Amino acid sequence: MDDHAIKTKEELREESEQKAKEPSLYKVFLLNDDYTTMDFVVDVLETIFHKPPTEATQIMLHVHNKGIGLCGTYTREIAETKVAAVHELAGKREFPLKCIMEKE
Repeated sequence: MDDHAIKTKEELREESEQKAKEPSLYKVFLLNDDYTTMDFVVDVLETIFHKPPTEATQIMLHVHNKGIGLCGTYTREIAETKVAAVHELAGKREFPLKCIMEKE
């Protein structure tokens, strides 16, 4: 093989490694408000974020006491879906609960 063929194989390997990069991750947070009930927040954490009851309660208390709480870390598409699901469910129940996502 000549040098050009070897270089091409190396370039292909580098390109495939670049394509295989892990996707960016996003943290999803719930924000405290004065109207959404604690029970509803726990329900959201259990149903949308699939948290066990004890962990859901701990996160809810963190949101209540600190004003914000981490629900999980996900790829962008999943994070966006979870944020939308929280807002949809809160809207149906007429709660002002807000959910945000931030790039990790």
